Amino acid sequence: MPSRCLHLALLLTGLAPALGHAADAPVPVPVLPVVDPQAVSASFGFRAVTDYNSRGISQTNRNPGVQGYLEMQALDGLVYAGIAGESVTLPNRPFMEMDFSAGIRPTFGAWSFDLGYLFYNYPNERALRGPDGTIYTANNADYYEFVAKAAYAVNDALTLGANVYTSPSYFGTHAPGTYVSGIMKYSIPAGTFGVLPSGLMLSSEVGHYFLGTTNASFGRFNLPNYTYGNVGIAYTVKNVTLDLRYHDTTLTKTQCGTITAQPRGIANGSFQSNWCGAAFIATLSFDVTSKDPGIFAKDDATGPSVPARTSDAEKPATR
Repeated sequence: MPSRCLHLALLLTGLAPALGHAADAPVPVPVLPVVDPQAVSASFGFRAVTDYNSRGISQTNRNPGVQGYLEMQALDGLVYAGIAGESVTLPNRPFMEMDFSAGIRPTFGAWSFDLGYLFYNYPNERALRGPDGTIYTANNADYYEFVAKAAYAVNDALTLGANVYTSPSYFGTHAPGTYVSGIMKYSIPAGTFGVLPSGLMLSSEVGHYFLGTTNASFGRFNLPNYTYGNVGIAYTVKNVTLDLRYHDTTLTKTQCGTITAQPRGIANGSFQSNWCGAAFIATLSFDVTSKDPGIFAKDDATGPSVPARTSDAEKPATR
């Protein structure tokens, strides 16, 4: 018996160091996957405009307006969702326009695409009715569009593109509407003519709007098709862009009145509108992205920030 106790004591004595080391060993810490900071990003901006022009038609009765947007991107910009707001002066009298967007932006070499959805909301709107009870605007003008864009970078300076927007109910009238356009953007090289600075971009757009027939509440009439175009130049310094642009359409004042239901034309009996004619518009923008913070970057950051959407066709979440 004493020999057995001696053997047990010797065994425990031998195991003690090993047990002590095991007790002192650090607890393993799980390794979390590293999240690429570029996988999720955001962009936002504000604009002041001398006129909010949507595909050639004033949305502010030819008066100045303000706009803002916020957009979130994931998977290195492949997936996006955004919200935008604009001040408007429209016949249905909403206190603003709100736009909601979502989609994907895949790229393949020099090609880039934007496939998405846009929803236009007009809070606190109400139908415009004439003295005789005639309805000139929808009770609910909210509507949506499906969007498809393609752009090809010919070189570092020139980009060409095409856009398609389609909706089954233009501005709540239940008239189908499809807008097709082509765009061009050219980044003017610094030092051109020996004097021009960097950050200048020339851009233009030419498009055609195919509009259908309204529903019975409007008397079932055809909305006029029309062609729209703009051309302008933008100058960007870090996050600030000044855009000067000329807009025009092929609509007559009578055709414009049919589309817009401008209250002045209804009140004076001419049923005409001046919202669709030639317009020279200035836009001052401030745009920031988390990937390219611009003025928020450190002093050692290099390279100019990219102006966010200087043309109407590329503005986030708007027409």
